[in-house]
Amino acid sequence: MYLVYQPEGSDEPKRWKYQPKKLMSPEREMLERFTGKNFTEFTQDVLKGNSRCRRALLYLYQKREHPTLKFDDVDFAWEELTLEHSRGELLLMRENVAESVPADQLAAVLEKLDQEIAEAYEDPDEQGKAQLPIAG
Repeated sequence: MYLVYQPEGSDEPKRWKYQPKKLMSPEREMLERFTGKNFTEFTQDVLKGNSRCRRALLYLYQKREHPTLKFDDVDFAWEELTLEHSRGELLLMRENVAESVPADQLAAVLEKLDQEIAEAYEDPDEQGKAQLPIAG
Protein backbone atom coordinates (compact mmCIF):
# COMPACT_ATOMS: atom_id res chain seq x y z
CA MET A 1 0.00 0.00 0.00
CA TYR A 2 1.12 3.52 -0.70
CA LEU A 3 0.49 6.85 0.94
CA VAL A 4 0.23 9.25 -1.99
CA TYR A 5 0.52 13.01 -1.48
CA GLN A 6 -0.04 15.45 -4.31
CA PRO A 7 -0.46 19.01 -3.10
CA GLU A 8 -2.33 21.39 -5.37
CA GLY A 9 -0.04 22.71 -8.08
CA SER A 10 2.43 19.83 -8.01
CA ASP A 11 3.03 17.89 -11.22
CA GLU A 12 3.90 14.54 -9.71
CA PRO A 13 2.63 12.92 -6.52
CA LYS A 14 4.97 11.83 -3.75
CA ARG A 15 4.53 8.13 -3.02
CA TRP A 16 5.66 6.36 0.14
CA LYS A 17 5.40 2.60 0.64
CA TYR A 18 3.22 2.07 3.70
CA GLN A 19 4.20 -1.13 5.51
CA PRO A 20 3.02 -0.80 9.11
CA LYS A 21 4.63 -4.06 10.21
CA LYS A 22 8.05 -2.69 9.21
CA LEU A 23 7.87 0.59 11.14
CA MET A 24 10.35 0.78 13.98
CA SER A 25 9.30 1.23 17.62
CA PRO A 26 9.98 4.99 17.89
CA GLU A 27 7.85 5.66 14.80
CA ARG A 28 5.02 3.40 16.00
CA GLU A 29 5.09 5.09 19.40
CA MET A 30 5.08 8.53 17.79
CA LEU A 31 1.99 7.57 15.78
CA GLU A 32 0.31 6.33 18.98
CA ARG A 33 1.22 9.56 20.79
CA PHE A 34 -0.12 11.86 18.06
CA THR A 35 -3.33 9.90 17.50
CA GLY A 36 -4.15 8.56 20.98
CA LYS A 37 -4.66 5.09 19.50
CA ASN A 38 -2.74 1.89 19.95
CA PHE A 39 -0.88 0.82 16.84
CA THR A 40 -3.37 -1.84 15.74
CA GLU A 41 -6.23 0.67 16.01
CA PHE A 42 -4.11 3.21 14.14
CA THR A 43 -3.51 0.88 11.18
CA GLN A 44 -7.23 0.09 10.95
CA ASP A 45 -8.26 3.74 11.25
CA VAL A 46 -5.81 4.83 8.56
CA LEU A 47 -7.64 2.48 6.19
CA LYS A 48 -11.04 3.71 7.37
CA GLY A 49 -10.08 7.30 6.55
CA ASN A 50 -9.42 8.77 10.00
CA SER A 51 -8.06 12.24 9.24
CA ARG A 52 -5.83 12.52 12.32
CA CYS A 53 -4.29 9.10 11.61
CA ARG A 54 -3.60 10.01 8.00
CA ARG A 55 -2.10 13.34 9.06
CA ALA A 56 0.18 11.54 11.53
CA LEU A 57 1.23 9.10 8.81
CA LEU A 58 1.99 11.95 6.40
CA TYR A 59 4.00 13.62 9.16
CA LEU A 60 6.00 10.43 9.75
CA TYR A 61 7.04 10.18 6.09
CA GLN A 62 7.70 13.89 5.66
CA LYS A 63 9.73 14.02 8.89
CA ARG A 64 12.06 11.36 7.51
CA GLU A 65 12.95 13.78 4.72
CA HIS A 66 12.65 17.00 6.76
CA PRO A 67 13.82 16.23 10.33
CA THR A 68 12.93 19.69 11.71
CA LEU A 69 9.29 19.45 10.59
CA LYS A 70 6.69 19.95 13.34
CA PHE A 71 3.40 18.05 13.46
CA ASP A 72 1.45 21.31 13.54
CA ASP A 73 3.04 22.29 10.22
CA VAL A 74 1.49 19.32 8.41
CA ASP A 75 -1.67 20.36 6.63
CA PHE A 76 -3.37 18.99 3.54
CA ALA A 77 -6.62 19.11 1.65
CA TRP A 78 -8.46 15.78 1.82
CA GLU A 79 -8.15 15.22 -1.93
CA GLU A 80 -4.38 15.73 -1.81
CA LEU A 81 -3.71 12.63 0.30
CA THR A 82 -4.80 9.13 -0.65
CA LEU A 83 -4.01 5.53 0.12
CA GLU A 84 -3.54 3.24 -2.85
CA HIS A 85 -3.21 -0.51 -2.90
CA SER A 86 -0.37 -1.89 -4.97
CA ARG A 87 -1.16 -4.23 -7.83
CA GLY A 88 0.07 -7.19 -5.75
CA GLU A 89 -2.22 -6.33 -2.84
CA LEU A 90 -5.20 -6.06 -5.17
CA LEU A 91 -4.36 -9.43 -6.72
CA LEU A 92 -4.19 -10.92 -3.22
CA MET A 93 -7.58 -9.41 -2.36
CA ARG A 94 -9.02 -10.80 -5.61
CA GLU A 95 -7.81 -14.29 -4.73
CA ASN A 96 -9.57 -14.18 -1.37
CA VAL A 97 -12.69 -12.18 -2.23
CA ALA A 98 -15.00 -15.17 -2.73
CA GLU A 99 -14.61 -16.02 0.99
CA SER A 100 -15.97 -12.67 2.17
CA VAL A 101 -18.46 -11.46 -0.46
CA PRO A 102 -21.99 -12.80 -0.93
CA ALA A 103 -22.39 -14.78 -4.15
CA ASP A 104 -24.91 -12.31 -5.61
CA GLN A 105 -22.33 -9.47 -5.29
CA LEU A 106 -19.23 -11.39 -6.35
CA ALA A 107 -19.31 -10.53 -10.06
CA ALA A 108 -19.58 -6.79 -9.39
CA VAL A 109 -16.79 -6.88 -6.80
CA LEU A 110 -14.50 -8.85 -9.14
CA GLU A 111 -15.20 -6.39 -11.96
CA LYS A 112 -14.30 -3.44 -9.69
CA LEU A 113 -11.13 -5.18 -8.49
CA ASP A 114 -10.10 -5.98 -12.06
CA GLN A 115 -10.49 -2.31 -12.98
CA GLU A 116 -8.37 -1.23 -9.98
CA ILE A 117 -5.74 -3.88 -10.80
CA ALA A 118 -5.43 -2.55 -14.33
CA GLU A 119 -4.80 0.98 -13.03
CA ALA A 120 -2.72 0.13 -9.94
CA TYR A 121 0.90 1.02 -9.34
CA GLU A 122 3.08 -2.05 -9.75
CA ASP A 123 5.83 -2.25 -7.18
CA PRO A 124 8.87 -3.95 -8.71
CA ASP A 125 10.05 -5.03 -5.22
CA GLU A 126 6.79 -6.76 -4.31
CA GLN A 127 6.94 -9.84 -6.58
CA GLY A 128 4.52 -12.14 -4.78
CA LYS A 129 5.22 -10.75 -1.29
CA ALA A 130 2.13 -8.57 -0.95
CA GLN A 131 0.51 -8.31 2.48
CA LEU A 132 -2.50 -6.34 3.55
CA PRO A 133 -1.56 -3.29 5.67
CA ILE A 134 -2.98 -4.13 9.09
CA ALA A 135 -0.83 -4.78 12.10
CA GLY A 136 -2.28 -7.34 14.44
